Amino acid sequence: MIFGVGLVSGRDFSKTLLLVAVFANISYLIRDQFSTMGRKVQTFFEVIEMSTPESSKITSVYPKSRQDVIRWDGWGYKDSRFVFKDGTFTFVGDRYPLTGNLDNFRDWVLDMFKIHPTQASKSAVLPKEFPEPLKNQAFLNALAEEKIDFSEDGMDRMMRCHGQTLQDIQNLRQHNFKRLPDVVVWPTSHEQVVKIVDFAGKHDVVLLPVGGNTSVSLASTTPEIFDRSIAVLDMTQMNRMLWVSKENMTACFEVGVIGQDIEKELRKYGFTLGHEPDSHEFSSLGGWIATRASGMKKNRYGNIEDIVKRIKMVTAKGVLEKQFTAPRCSIGPDFDHVMFGSEGTLGVITEAVVQIRRIPDVRHYESLVFSDFETGVRCLREVADKRLQPASIRLIDNIQFRCSVLLDPAGVWFAGMKEQLKKFYLSFMCGFDMDTIAAATVMFEGDADFVANHEKQFYSIVKKYGAIRGGEKNGKKGYQLTFVVAYIRDIAWDMNIVGESFETAVAWDKCLTLYTNVKACMERELAKRGIQYYAISGRVTQSYDTGCSVYFYLLFKHMDNPELSLKMFMEIEEAARDEILACGGTLSHHHGVGKLRSKWYPAVVSQVGAGLYRALKKELDPNNIFAAGNILGENNQVSKL
Repeated sequence: MIFGVGLVSGRDFSKTLLLVAVFANISYLIRDQFSTMGRKVQTFFEVIEMSTPESSKITSVYPKSRQDVIRWDGWGYKDSRFVFKDGTFTFVGDRYPLTGNLDNFRDWVLDMFKIHPTQASKSAVLPKEFPEPLKNQAFLNALAEEKIDFSEDGMDRMMRCHGQTLQDIQNLRQHNFKRLPDVVVWPTSHEQVVKIVDFAGKHDVVLLPVGGNTSVSLASTTPEIFDRSIAVLDMTQMNRMLWVSKENMTACFEVGVIGQDIEKELRKYGFTLGHEPDSHEFSSLGGWIATRASGMKKNRYGNIEDIVKRIKMVTAKGVLEKQFTAPRCSIGPDFDHVMFGSEGTLGVITEAVVQIRRIPDVRHYESLVFSDFETGVRCLREVADKRLQPASIRLIDNIQFRCSVLLDPAGVWFAGMKEQLKKFYLSFMCGFDMDTIAAATVMFEGDADFVANHEKQFYSIVKKYGAIRGGEKNGKKGYQLTFVVAYIRDIAWDMNIVGESFETAVAWDKCLTLYTNVKACMERELAKRGIQYYAISGRVTQSYDTGCSVYFYLLFKHMDNPELSLKMFMEIEEAARDEILACGGTLSHHHGVGKLRSKWYPAVVSQVGAGLYRALKKELDPNNIFAAGNILGENNQVSKL
């Protein structure tokens, strides 16, 4: 208070009350004006309470010319990749803990897929020409008048026409995309996005918001629309942290910010977001919201819908946003959950308030070896039942265990033990079969006392299932290698090996049945097509009280016919997805629906649910500006309802 009792005399008391009343009225007026203007911070008092840094631009992982840093024909950084040269595999680049000749991995690949050691990998050729854009000059003129940056350059357009499915990569390498966006637009603020959406509505332009283009559901793949100009909104240059509140443990970001950049920025203030999907290095906050993403450390920090507390989205009808930030409310349906999982079909997400946590004092890694995958699943089930999940725990089956061992030139697992001694110890001392053992990587986070107590209770359960502790070094390496797995797909494709993954979520009582049945389904489908050389594996990546997420990986050797191989894979994946649904699994755990899984969407949400989505689409986007074709597919857009 600016008025202290000791400073106010009796005769001035009435004047003081008047001043207080005037001050209060002025403050309410200010607060009302701030609300009316749609400011990011709703009230005068919130502004005072915020510990707000200067809103500054973050240097994004993605420059405007992302082709300078990011690989055009596959996953990840240009300077990081697997190569097969001089008769062995190596990993190029120093961004990941993977160096040296991978001779053991080479031997496994050559034996598993019957590849001759002298076979050279193919390299893709960068396109020299690109299709001419379908211009909408009125739209371009409007952008230019508002000084909103855009490009019609062919390479800029190609870098944003796709995601990271096998179909996307094949189309890139074969220069076979049926449709490129016509223009790339780089908004720099919420206000610019409002103008862009308005221009698109006036001039009948399709808008596709994208972040890191890491989608594996064809969600960011340009739809095959040939009678309208298509503009991609590259949100990655819209990446400021607008404010941070240390008291409320919240921060507000523009949603083009990339995962690793969020962590770098929050670290300056002693905080972390804790959301760490496999695509963390390249995916954006907006992409996570749009797909209802999950991360490796969700046990401690939650899934994206738990972390995000408020969302701002520009629709064709205006801005959709709650007018407050609070831990919970009871005011009808929560419209933030309209935006979660919307996949660019309802509007452009521009800003989000997120919950942040203090950087943990302690981070411990560990690794566990189980006699078999089933035992590992039963152990994870009891850990979940006791609500003792570490920040991250991931269980891999025998194929993935062997592959992870072979990917380390130093032989990290049981380091220092010779190969025969390892086998003797596991087989004869522990009674493990080398052809069935499974492993888990574990990570604990928190303050020292909490972690010590957590570990004590956790390992008392693990011990009951006969697991061997493989050590911190193995656990840390296994966790870090998660970010390398995606690079394997590209070197495999170079060598005529199809490699891809897909995921689901399932209740605990159906987990092992689903795992077994889906693997058997893929084996049958491979046999139908005469495919002899293949590897099928699975892992449990996230666990909940009531169930878990299961990933499947499929690799098979194909003829030197990429088109036929891709067709085969798509047919096998479709059969596997049918089996997943038949076994009680979900259409997706965290990848979203996109175009790839849209055919199943009405069945899994019911026809009433599909109708509700159509009604929502029609209300927010009556002219189908956001015609991405995701969720219900390109043939279920508003114009055809």
